[in-house]
Amino acid sequence: MTNIRRAAGRSAERAARLTAGRATGRTVGRAATLATALAGTLAALLAPAAAQAAPAGCRTVTTASPDAEQARLQDARTSVFTERSGLDDLLHGFPAALCSAHTAHRAQRVVDAWGRKLWRAGLDRAQGRRPAGELPALDDRPLYWTRLAMTVQLARWQPGFGVDQAELRARFEDASRGLDDGFGDESGPDSASGIRRIFISGFDPYGLDTEPRRANPSGAAVLQLDGRRITLADGSTAEVRAVVLPVRYGDFDEGIVERAFGPHLRPGGPQSADLITSISQGYPGTFTLEAWAGRARSADPATDNVGALSGGTAFHPVDAPGLAAGPQFIRTTLPTDAMTAVQQPYPVLLNTPVVEIPAGATAPVQRTDGPTPGSRAVAGGGGGYLSNEVAYRSNRLRLDLAPDLPGGHLHTPVLDGLPDQQDQVTSPEFEHNEAAISDEVGAILRSARL
Repeated sequence: MTNIRRAAGRSAERAARLTAGRATGRTVGRAATLATALAGTLAALLAPAAAQAAPAGCRTVTTASPDAEQARLQDARTSVFTERSGLDDLLHGFPAALCSAHTAHRAQRVVDAWGRKLWRAGLDRAQGRRPAGELPALDDRPLYWTRLAMTVQLARWQPGFGVDQAELRARFEDASRGLDDGFGDESGPDSASGIRRIFISGFDPYGLDTEPRRANPSGAAVLQLDGRRITLADGSTAEVRAVVLPVRYGDFDEGIVERAFGPHLRPGGPQSADLITSISQGYPGTFTLEAWAGRARSADPATDNVGALSGGTAFHPVDAPGLAAGPQFIRTTLPTDAMTAVQQPYPVLLNTPVVEIPAGATAPVQRTDGPTPGSRAVAGGGGGYLSNEVAYRSNRLRLDLAPDLPGGHLHTPVLDGLPDQQDQVTSPEFEHNEAAISDEVGAILRSARL
């Protein structure tokens, strides 16, 4: 029973590893520390900025209740990620843009445009096309915290006409996460260029209640890679496109994974990809390619970024609400032999264990070599949390639309190096490690032969 409980607990441990999320950066020679004691928090900044920018007749309120994720903006240390990253102009300009809308349709256009503007600013910053301020360029935290602050501004906006606030936020979230972006016309199956397409996803930072300075190396890596062209092992060129997903069960329930991956899984479509993979943070010191994605949620008591539980445990796994029919486990079709040949600076391993409830049984069992016929999924190689779920959802859709397409999930190493001093948000070690992880994600993708 002890072994079963230990195996069952790995799902929650996997979720907890997301809490050690990091960013990616290259400026190792940058000053080792940044004091985060700014004058006031982002939350305090929002209302004055909106009031100053709002034209006559445009109202904002300060009484809109933040959700648990937005409430973390009250921590003064979060201010540095917008104010010292070069993204503060977006935070100051958004309220006036909202107030320029005089119809619901115009409001939709504003949030779409500013979501795309934020996404593009995050990419430009990560890839050296925009001033990075005092923080490392490849850091994913500025995009995350600026987006969150702008959702508070949106919630506080009270136009003089009817709007669906939930719909506006969903549109802003999708646009600011890259879901409105896509491959260029010069690549793809109908192009004479021969350029292949790779679509990837990363995640927001997580575990911020205990450590608001955390980043997520998967998010940082995809910001570095989005829009890049890379040379694959077979000599072909591939264009990479990416999204950054939220760590929130509710967004998964609303279909964000399917919205993100769906256009890239339609064979011959204008956005069809040649390879897909989701990426998240996993074990210390190693990359793992997950051989199996499991259907179940089983990560409780680990919560998401708004404090929500999955509703499932290792002994009582559950399916996500509304999840379309599919097998209990889905095996990766990524070129794992080529990808596991990448071994520097971190080893890359194929991770084959799963946790299942065997056919006719009621208790979970860990299998080191994959699931047995007729079993109930408890946890894939990525556990029973959202890192496993993004792999299952994207590859369930792949089975429906493009079953021969390479697809799967990659876990990065846990990235350490945050300073012990709580008023400092980066260090040379942190920046070196985040750059190393991000570079190796690129090397793993380049190992493919398509």
